[in-house]
Amino acid sequence: MIVMINGAYGAGKTTVASRLAASIPNSMLFDPEEVGFMLRRIVPEEMRLREEKTDNFQDLQLWRVLTVKVAGLLKMTYGKHLIVPMTIIHKEYFTYIFNGFKELDKHTCHFCLIASRETLYERLRRRGEAEGNWCYRQIPACVEAFQDTCFEEKIMTDGVPAEEIVDYVKKRIEAMAHADATG
Repeated sequence: MIVMINGAYGAGKTTVASRLAASIPNSMLFDPEEVGFMLRRIVPEEMRLREEKTDNFQDLQLWRVLTVKVAGLLKMTYGKHLIVPMTIIHKEYFTYIFNGFKELDKHTCHFCLIASRETLYERLRRRGEAEGNWCYRQIPACVEAFQDTCFEEKIMTDGVPAEEIVDYVKKRIEAMAHADATG
């Protein structure tokens, strides 16, 4: 199984993903951000393709490819379920990764944690992010992008404790597994 936990910065992805990994037997976290950090160090700006010269490592074509390949290698090597927190708003990038994960494991699901702008900004402040930093500047684009139906299933996190979200996701995963088994 691969469980994608998508959402804006401050939506609660890391908290929910960590708690899911701790509560779902035989699972591990895989954060594609680490792949992006690695690529940012390896591929110098002057070497990048024209469309890759942005402030977002997700624009590096290799990021999408390696995210799927690393997930496959993790599953093959360790045989674990993957819990994957990520903020991915570009529909094409999402589709590539989601479909790639589905090829690796037909039991791949996606949950998009959403919250109001005010909540997201407040959570970023509480975790010590500097106002106006990169994460802050991404919030409007995230809120807008996650209105698209491709980012289903959405879970509103405003005022909802992380444990309730984790419980909901686990119930949805169980329901999906039961539906697959029966039909």
